Amino acid sequence: MRLQNMFKKTGERENPVRKGRLRRRPEAPEGLLKKCNKCGAAILSEEVINGAYICPKCHGYFRVPAYKRIEMIADEGSFEEWDMDLDGMDGPPDPLQFKGYSEKIKKLREQTGLKEAVVTGRVKINGKQAVIGVCDGRFMMASMGYAVGEKITRAVERATNENLPVILFTCSGGARMQEGIISLMQMEKTSAALKRHSDAGLLYVTVLTDPTTGGVTASFAMLGDIIIAEPQALIGFAGPRVIEQTIGEKLPEGFQRAEFLLEHGFVDQIVKRENMKPVLGRILKMHDHVHPDCRKGKEIRKSDRTEPVPKAGMTEKKAGKKAAEQEPWSEKSLTAWERVCRSRSKERPVGKDYIDILFEDFVELHGDRYYRDDPAIIGGIAYFQGICVTVIAQAKGRTTKENLERNFAMPSPEGYRKARRLMKQAEKFHRPVINFVDTPGAFCGMEAEERGQGEAIARNLFELSGLKVPVLSVVIGEGGSGGALALAVADEVWMLENSVYSVLSPEGFASILWKDSSRSAEAAKMMKLTAADLKKLGVIERVFPEPQNFSVLTMKPTAELLRAGLAEFLTKYQKLETKDLLEGRYERFRKL
Repeated sequence: MRLQNMFKKTGERENPVRKGRLRRRPEAPEGLLKKCNKCGAAILSEEVINGAYICPKCHGYFRVPAYKRIEMIADEGSFEEWDMDLDGMDGPPDPLQFKGYSEKIKKLREQTGLKEAVVTGRVKINGKQAVIGVCDGRFMMASMGYAVGEKITRAVERATNENLPVILFTCSGGARMQEGIISLMQMEKTSAALKRHSDAGLLYVTVLTDPTTGGVTASFAMLGDIIIAEPQALIGFAGPRVIEQTIGEKLPEGFQRAEFLLEHGFVDQIVKRENMKPVLGRILKMHDHVHPDCRKGKEIRKSDRTEPVPKAGMTEKKAGKKAAEQEPWSEKSLTAWERVCRSRSKERPVGKDYIDILFEDFVELHGDRYYRDDPAIIGGIAYFQGICVTVIAQAKGRTTKENLERNFAMPSPEGYRKARRLMKQAEKFHRPVINFVDTPGAFCGMEAEERGQGEAIARNLFELSGLKVPVLSVVIGEGGSGGALALAVADEVWMLENSVYSVLSPEGFASILWKDSSRSAEAAKMMKLTAADLKKLGVIERVFPEPQNFSVLTMKPTAELLRAGLAEFLTKYQKLETKDLLEGRYERFRKL
């Protein structure tokens, strides 16, 4: 397979005396040795091809021909190509009568063996069927003209009719200028087909490779339910040169690269090439509509149920009861303020700890698709005892450095928008939502107000109230004000014994009402913010006991009680009709 478009030429050098060009003697048979255009190292072509088109020296990624890409991710012998004879002549032939365009297309077909810049068809990935489209940069930089748009649209339409997910690998310079406005129309055509596919409740995954720009970025590339990118891929609407010429400035290092887009909330994951097949296989399995694990209303098997683990000091009789029938809190002597302090303890398990101990195969998804990925909120897809669920947690750190990175679990607007995006995605794919609440409150800062903190929280309350799948929220630490409520509009809300949930912090309460923050302990008692208080008020449904010295090392008994409770919750609420589910959630808040 040719790699000449992927490497720098090595056969010429500058003569400093004559300032002419001299042909250097070949040091190896022609085509055997090439020069990496990323690190400049001399490398063997065969080694690159056999090594997933990755430079063995610098590990830089080269562009992969379409059929080779399919071979890398598809189960052997599973690819069935569609529309392989479709080309631009099936549509408006050379609409601009652009000089030399037809001849260039003909030449590229001879050189690449492709009819056009995208290959589509059906594959299996780890046994799961999907429709695939792969752009090939060797064919006019995989620019999108009529044939590319038509092939992708036909593939998506067929996927919709056959109830199959779609995976598209993008690599494009954008719209094909030689076809003028006809090229531009492919953006709308592909997007409209994907809207119908989405309305049918089907999965769409895009994999952004280097480069993905222009009209492809502004249409099918950025519409995925899940968007994956390869490391260091160039991704953007306008190309770097265009931007620099427009603004008259040099762009910063890493601008428009995959890592830049991940940080700014537009990509779910960056996946290395060698991990692409297992990651895609796992995602397909989690969205398999006929898979019994993801069937709506599935009851958890008895063998999957976890019996409550007895807490130290409990009698055998109490240990044998269901978690809901056990004495909910064991340390009645603690004051409200002491419980506030325990909810803030540095040793206390954080959201990621509960994800790790309660769920399997967690796939983290990033970004709000508007501005940024907020590390204060972790979210993604996982299995709970064989059931696909969406898990979202307000994330405190373990160290000061981690807490600074996660802004002490105080989400910005983009954090709440990320959570909402994942919840709406869960609704589309009929997945229950499990939220873990642990925040002092929403981030109070100038930039949060500039980006609409109040609107972001309000929109979460609005959307959660009508989310058409079961929602459970568990307060595992601090439940501070509207910042906590934005993840706690649920069918049931549970609390751990020493967690708290309040309109604001005791310090803030004392400062506002008494002008004296030193009276925070008195305020805590008056605010009725403990789990026991809130259970009596009907604000929450269940309280789960904790060991006295609560930490990651001692959290297993509490986690097992939560596991049993989760199993009961899912069995109960997945059986409900959507109308009854929403009515029950509305009435839950209506009575407060």
